[in-house]
Amino acid sequence: MIPRPFGCRSIALKKAQQSHTFRAFYATIRGLRQPPSAPEPDELPPPDNDFILSILRANPSLRDTRSYLASFGGPRPQQIKKSLAPTPSTNTSPTQEIVIPPPPSERIESTAKSISATTSEFPRSSPIIASILNPVIRRTALVKVQGPLTDVQLDSISRGLVYLEKLGLVSVIVVENDEQYRGEQDERTAIVEETMRVVSSLEKQGARARPVVGAVVRLGPKPGDEEDIDAKDFIPPESHAFPSDLTPIRSALRAGEIPVIAPFALDSFLRSVRVDANDVISGLARGMVEASALDKSRENTQDGYSEFSAEIDLTPLRLMIISREGGVPSYARSGYPHLLINLASEYNHIHETFEGKWRYTKPSALSNLALARTCLNYMPPTSSAIMVSHKSPSALIGNLITNKPAVSSSLPHALLQGNRKLTPHTPTLLRKGLPVRILRSTAEIDKAKLNHLLEQSFNRELDEEAFYKRLDETLDCVIVAGDYAGAAIVTNEPSSTPFSAPISYLDKFAVLPSHQGDGTVDFLWVALHDETYGLGHPFSANPNGGRGGVGEGRDLVWRSRANNPVNKWYFERSTGHIRLGSWVLFWCDAEKRLKIEEGRRGSAGLSYVEEWEKGRLERWTDVVMKIPSSWK
Repeated sequence: MIPRPFGCRSIALKKAQQSHTFRAFYATIRGLRQPPSAPEPDELPPPDNDFILSILRANPSLRDTRSYLASFGGPRPQQIKKSLAPTPSTNTSPTQEIVIPPPPSERIESTAKSISATTSEFPRSSPIIASILNPVIRRTALVKVQGPLTDVQLDSISRGLVYLEKLGLVSVIVVENDEQYRGEQDERTAIVEETMRVVSSLEKQGARARPVVGAVVRLGPKPGDEEDIDAKDFIPPESHAFPSDLTPIRSALRAGEIPVIAPFALDSFLRSVRVDANDVISGLARGMVEASALDKSRENTQDGYSEFSAEIDLTPLRLMIISREGGVPSYARSGYPHLLINLASEYNHIHETFEGKWRYTKPSALSNLALARTCLNYMPPTSSAIMVSHKSPSALIGNLITNKPAVSSSLPHALLQGNRKLTPHTPTLLRKGLPVRILRSTAEIDKAKLNHLLEQSFNRELDEEAFYKRLDETLDCVIVAGDYAGAAIVTNEPSSTPFSAPISYLDKFAVLPSHQGDGTVDFLWVALHDETYGLGHPFSANPNGGRGGVGEGRDLVWRSRANNPVNKWYFERSTGHIRLGSWVLFWCDAEKRLKIEEGRRGSAGLSYVEEWEKGRLERWTDVVMKIPSSWK
């Protein structure tokens, strides 16, 4: 079955194409009516099997599972004889759980037994789910819990964090309350009480938690920062932490407890003062990464520090910002949150397009955006940050397992507009990302790097001379992500019909294997959309160095081998496709033209075959199928 993104039409090809049939799927205008939206799952009382359902809703792919296991699976230790295994108790330490994993997760077994009959259709012995439910390695996440929050809201958040702990991700929580102003009487007492509220809520959900009300970071730049000129536009955080400052956090993690930290820091006089939670988190992000690197270096020496090998890895794998506000509002989605943010290329643009009214409705959006940028600068490249509303705790599980946004940002704009998953509480996923730039001539291309990218991505040898000779004659643009981590090559192919405009053809779309799954694919496709078939819309004015949204979009056409595993991804992003023997021809309609046509016809909608559509498939097929191969 071919997936049907919303509406579909059938057209018969003439002459040579009469034996082929196809369905053109128009996600841009047709079929956008949706039934009344049901309540969000997280707004309903949680069922007993909520944890299992949250994993199933994440719908992890094999690639997602491999990525998860790379972080949490690790080499599984030899199973110790059952007679030697300690009797399970509530005091079993995390180290014991790692060394002697229960088969295949006794903690989840009782939960799984309570799954109702309505979920019995899901396979119980799914290897993907089984591997996710049996983590070996424990990792950490930095979490900002930003209040004020009611007890019900706090319980919802705590439930999500407890679920993450079951999957191997242990939260290091920093508490913030926006209504607790600086300098008020009994300020410290109020902050400590808020910290204890979070501890009590976690324990209510079955976790073990420990309040940390002493300062774990120090104010001011870290000694030596003034000599660090590594990043031109990056300013180090206004706080730092030495390995010795992290002792309370280490102690809690060793004991199997979730540390809940009050936003205090040591000033230059070694006094504990209240600071913004963002200062604590940014200092911890850097301090935990540096301490983890020090631990690993000591493990490889004979200096008596081998005990660190059994500890939870301090390097934060995720940054989670949980508040009543949720994600960062987007001008392209009428104030609904961004789905995925490439901080390397979009940070300044988000500030420039941030509407004044959002400074009142989303007052901490920009400061949390800055926090994510600072932390991700120190965290590993595979790490991500997520800004999520208290109404969507299950989104944290989906993000942990897949490391992807709730809905792909590279889907057609109309699909995003009509998607029930998009609400004011949809989370925003943030990545350090890569800069994106547009090249207009072959003289600007670093051919050695582009050759390496194409050959690594397609696993074939490029016919360089013929390939670049053709680009010299037909190149429209090359969209490059980072240092050739990914590229999209668009050409202008002469039409076979006299006086017809050239065909906008996607010649190559490639991403290095090492960058597949880190968001580069979506960043690249969004830039491709903005420079081709999405051009002319205000939401296409993204900072990629291209046309800035000014111009007329054109239909984008490309071909792919019928057995290409990427075709499923293409099906979801194309307007339509046609099978031509061993090839599949895809296309995306120019969105601005369809929008104008929709407005002209009003409620009548588009006809079965528009005048401008007649004969275009024959023209595309005649030109595209004659394009020579780029490979030897």
